[in-house]
Amino acid sequence: MMKFIKNFRKDENGAVTVDWVVLTAAVVGLAVAAYTSIETGASDLTADTNTFLGKQDPNAPAAP
Repeated sequence: MMKFIKNFRKDENGAVTVDWVVLTAAVVGLAVAAYTSIETGASDLTADTNTFLGKQDPNAPAAP
């Protein structure tokens, strides 16, 4: 039993897997944060454009 515990403690294969899981979770978290930021900015820009175009009069005479 002691030999099994010593061998288990020396085995580092699981540690590499944990590293990859943590790195992948960090990348996914950053992607979600970036998507949220871009989506909010795009929505604001769309609303501003809609407001601007709504104020325009297509029948108004052109400026000289």
